[in-house]
Amino acid sequence: MKSNTAKVSAFILIAIAIAACNSVKRVPDGKLLLTENKIFENNKVIKTEITSNQLSQNPNAKLFGFPLALTLYNWAKPNPDSTYLLKFKNNPKKLERMTKWLSAKQVEQLGNSFFYKGIHNVLKKIGDAPEIIDKTRADKSLLRLKYYYFNQGFFDIKANYTIDSLKSKKGRVNYFITTGKPYVLDSITPFITSPAIDSLYRLTAESSIIKSGIQYKTEDFENEKNRLTSYFRNNGAYHFQPNNITFNVDTINKNHKANINLKISDFSFQENDSSKTAPFKLMKISEVKIYTDYKAAEANYSITDSTNYNNFTLLSKQKLKYRPKAITNAIFIYKGSLFSDNNTSLTSRYISNLKIFNYPSIIYENDKRDSTSQSLIAKIYLTPKKKYSFGQSIDITHSNIQNLGIGFSPSISIRNVFNGAETLEFSGRANVGSSQDFANPNDVFFNASELGLDLKLNFPRIVFPFKTERIIPKNMFPSTLISTGYSIQKNIGLDKENLIGAIAYNWTPKKNNTARFDLFNVQFVRNLNPTNYFNVYTSSYDALNEIAKKPEYNVNPSYFDQEQNLIVENGTNSFIQNVLSATPSINTTPTDFSAIKSIEERRIRLIENDFILATSFSFSKTTKKDISDNNFYLFKTKIESAGSLLSLFANASNMDKSSNGRFELFDLEYSEYIKTEFDYIKHWGFSKETVFALRSFFGIAIPFGNSNNIPFSRSYYSGGSNDNRAWNPFRLGPGSTGGVNDFNEANMKLAVSAEFRFQLVGNLKGALFVDAGNIWNVLDNTEDRKAQFTGLKDLENIAIGSGFGMRYDFGLFVFRLDLGFKTYNPANEMNRRWLKDFGIGRSVLNFGINYPF
Repeated sequence: MKSNTAKVSAFILIAIAIAACNSVKRVPDGKLLLTENKIFENNKVIKTEITSNQLSQNPNAKLFGFPLALTLYNWAKPNPDSTYLLKFKNNPKKLERMTKWLSAKQVEQLGNSFFYKGIHNVLKKIGDAPEIIDKTRADKSLLRLKYYYFNQGFFDIKANYTIDSLKSKKGRVNYFITTGKPYVLDSITPFITSPAIDSLYRLTAESSIIKSGIQYKTEDFENEKNRLTSYFRNNGAYHFQPNNITFNVDTINKNHKANINLKISDFSFQENDSSKTAPFKLMKISEVKIYTDYKAAEANYSITDSTNYNNFTLLSKQKLKYRPKAITNAIFIYKGSLFSDNNTSLTSRYISNLKIFNYPSIIYENDKRDSTSQSLIAKIYLTPKKKYSFGQSIDITHSNIQNLGIGFSPSISIRNVFNGAETLEFSGRANVGSSQDFANPNDVFFNASELGLDLKLNFPRIVFPFKTERIIPKNMFPSTLISTGYSIQKNIGLDKENLIGAIAYNWTPKKNNTARFDLFNVQFVRNLNPTNYFNVYTSSYDALNEIAKKPEYNVNPSYFDQEQNLIVENGTNSFIQNVLSATPSINTTPTDFSAIKSIEERRIRLIENDFILATSFSFSKTTKKDISDNNFYLFKTKIESAGSLLSLFANASNMDKSSNGRFELFDLEYSEYIKTEFDYIKHWGFSKETVFALRSFFGIAIPFGNSNNIPFSRSYYSGGSNDNRAWNPFRLGPGSTGGVNDFNEANMKLAVSAEFRFQLVGNLKGALFVDAGNIWNVLDNTEDRKAQFTGLKDLENIAIGSGFGMRYDFGLFVFRLDLGFKTYNPANEMNRRWLKDFGIGRSVLNFGINYPF
């Protein structure tokens, strides 16, 4: 084995060496392949990303030191057409034989086939041409470096570069930067001729980005210009523009200090073909007009209906179809207020969130009725969307439950249902799926199905008996969602019937923050086929069957089939009753008794119907600016309480309890628990394609009162493509039990994942990852010590998986393959946990859509 490993290693090293020598294969004579850029700042090598980004030419990308993309390019033949024809020119008889076998035209077309030509075009496309050192591009890089340092306040910068010729047609470019002493801001003197702007500036001068004593940075001046422009325009300066602000920098005889003159010019405008200037005026809104059924395609917009409401004028071509308050509630531009860009933006966002109008058009006109020219008329043009819209989608999905799922989802949306900008949506779904985890006695590919119907009613405001505007003002974009749904699942475990309903409030406290409060979230789950339990949970059946076969227990032969296995369900249930009844007819060992009791408790918990009435609050915050931002964090938390209101009512009304000592509602023992979750994701972007991502998760659900365990639908599991990728879903934990059950779940979960992502070739990306975590039972009725979390010592049962992945970016989505290896397996004995299950044979291949976090 060691000999084979040595041979393979030697082969890989030789292959890399050959490829490295081959890297200059396409480099012309007299030219050099760029292998390295070195930037010396004051005689010290620096490797910061921002300075490297100034260079217009960089070496070919490498993967772990290997120029993969360049190697692929070099494998391609430069002129495959000529190569194809050359082999016949040197061998006419071969051409004659092929022409007899194929036609002359086919022989000619063979040269354009993928094998002869296409494969080389593909290699050129996915590979990278050799980066030849170009003096013109080096000059450009040097100039950009000088600009960069100049903009950082190094006005006395000196720079040059050299090209080092290395062996084998390779070269290096060295950039030498001598910065000198940086310039520091000294005095900052404003020159403002408009009295209104001067007054505003004095109010915000303390918040200035440019301050005396800080190093000069061009970026600071641009940011200060934008800050002042935003401040002025949000306080009535409608005509103000960034070009009204200029900075004059005086460094003459200042000993590396710079005096700054801030000049803000007056308003420039055209009048009768001549340019004029005048002091800026702070503009007020004199009137707000809302055109509720505007169509840009209709040139003549004649008003037939006009309504005045709370200092707003609502205009329409036809009869007004909306309650005035529903429209004006979305407007942040008020009569008598100063002009503000922020109010314009808030209005546009709120109207878009109503989902009954297209993106609005908002324009301002000077009110000619005001002789002082300090008034604006705001005109808001709303174009309604169609009242009814129909949609349908066909989805192909993969999840931790289904290997493959195909779904069809038709929907219909009705807008402005009650003339208050409400939206009503009906949607249905029909899914079929395939899973190796489900019972499949007929051995069919699609062994799972689901039919469902959902209804959602959205209000663009908080619907509550009391006013909530002081707590949640309208600039937080509040909404109310009332939803209900019904679904029926077949061949999925025990088959299920699911009825849900919720009243939820959503709002945005700040930019990039979201909050949701579920006043009520009701779920009723009914198992349609509980007698199928031991056909689904085969591990429980196997354990029970093994005990029942022991000859010393002399189990009734009628409990077994012809193959001497317990019959489901008569045999299994009868045997359990014989052992666990108050007067047992079969006396087992304490170990077997405990195992049978555990099996029966799990069976009862998983086949019982669930009724959950929960209230929850969720909050999330992110610093992500846009889809391309790879330096951000995302924090999410949730707290949920179930059953407490029902228990208050039950205790107050002296409701009778069941034989188990628990309250029942609709003949069901409702669930009572409190649950909380924390989820944190952080991305560090080293470059556009190189990212280090980290995720941590903690969740716990504690039963109390009317429950001593958590419903299956609210519990946690571990493993799968978005979790610990070295284990299949539901196969990890709880604790050190080794995932002995078919669907292993618990009420506490801890998970941490780290992933290093990088580019391989083109849209093909790679990743190295480490996942750690597990699930445990805590403060519930589980008696298995291996599954419990009782203290910090149980953290030694955290499972660790590691591996690598490949992803292909299709633009709209990313297809992902991850191969996970069990690095630390808590199911093994303490001295066999590290790397004992680390191997291809015990690895897990996951595929998914988009990144795991």
